[in-house]
Amino acid sequence: MTCIIDYKAGNISSVANALKFLGEEYYITSDPDEIKGAGRVILPGVGSFGDAIDNMKHCKLCNVIYDIVDKKIPFLGICLGLQLLFEESEESPGIPGLGVFKGKIRGFRSSDIGKLKVPHVGWNSLVDCKEDSIISKALRQPDTNPYVYFVHSFYLDTPQTEIVSAETEYGIKFQSAIQKDNVMACQFHPEKSGDTGLKILREFLQFN
Repeated sequence: MTCIIDYKAGNISSVANALKFLGEEYYITSDPDEIKGAGRVILPGVGSFGDAIDNMKHCKLCNVIYDIVDKKIPFLGICLGLQLLFEESEESPGIPGLGVFKGKIRGFRSSDIGKLKVPHVGWNSLVDCKEDSIISKALRQPDTNPYVYFVHSFYLDTPQTEIVSAETEYGIKFQSAIQKDNVMACQFHPEKSGDTGLKILREFLQFN
């Protein structure tokens, strides 16, 4: 069964609806013991990096994430749930992230993206960067387009390029998804990305 972590960062209902559509049994909780007992775990989220870290600390969830990583429980971070896995964010200077991976979350700058709007809202394409990732498997399926839905002002910049499973162009090329072992995460919202997003979620639910 899949656990959706509730740490007061929103975006839970749309993820739950997508899982329900796919026929997946799930539960929503912030209880550390209930999270650790899940077959797979999803960390959604929208909003401020700093507030999210504070909420996770208040709910005593930081060590839970480390345990999930260590125990090889399939884990999916979505949007802010991706950003929190890294060391720091320009959105909240001085507030450390979870540091599961190396890297910094950077803000889009007009000097880089020109007249493109911030936040980056809408459909954009994925470039597959990692063979046998959940994204690669989803995009290789018949009649699948590479377009997914984004809502964000900050993006990932990691030197661990071997974990990058997809990139996206928005004035600059940025790292839009990662995967290493049991840990997967995406900056876009698969639960709002139509058939392609559902295929990505299904690949996650079948991952073992």
